[in-house]
Amino acid sequence: MLKPEDMVAKQVPAADFPTAISADLPEAVRSMAGSMTKHAIGSGDPIADSDVMKPGDHGFMAAALRPGMRAVTIGVDATSGSAGLVWPGDRVDLILTLTDPARTPGRRVSAETILKDARVIAIDQQMIQGGSAGGADGQARTMTLEVAPDAVQRVSVAMRLGRLSISVRALSPNAADGAADTPGGTGSSVYASDVSSAFGGETASVPTDRTVRVYHGSADPKEFKY
Repeated sequence: MLKPEDMVAKQVPAADFPTAISADLPEAVRSMAGSMTKHAIGSGDPIADSDVMKPGDHGFMAAALRPGMRAVTIGVDATSGSAGLVWPGDRVDLILTLTDPARTPGRRVSAETILKDARVIAIDQQMIQGGSAGGADGQARTMTLEVAPDAVQRVSVAMRLGRLSISVRALSPNAADGAADTPGGTGSSVYASDVSSAFGGETASVPTDRTVRVYHGSADPKEFKY
């Protein structure tokens, strides 16, 4: 994938290059940055329009994926998307936070890392590494991640369960971070009682009467214990 620093300008006779090559104009350089080369291009060789596939071209997303991988898109906002500081090419963990009203207060809210070390391949429709993240207001609306096939299903379910947020990983890999795309979740859940001591010793909130009374017309109620 071409970056602005990969390209330099040269003066050449037009007759020497019959194929279409871009003039050294700012808009031409911007349009070429983020393009994917279709084949190897040597140092100093001209870059013709036919040598690259540009973002927005049919099949560009599929070509950007590594073999066997899939692209999945999640919705983000100013908070869940790390305040617009994530760029295409960054690697992130995906965290699911959900609320279960049926649980006791200390375990009602929980968070779990469901995906590790996923590569960001697009922010909104921006796929240029090092380009401007987000829309016209600088705020991203969607984030597209490169994940293993089984992770697509986990992310789809997670989007229905609760709120998704991302955590940016360091550039240097660390063995303690664990493997990428670990099936079935990547760690134990963290609950509200694990974060705040205010939820400690909440046994009084656990219901002790496990009896249901059923009323039917004027007849005496029936009790069911469980």
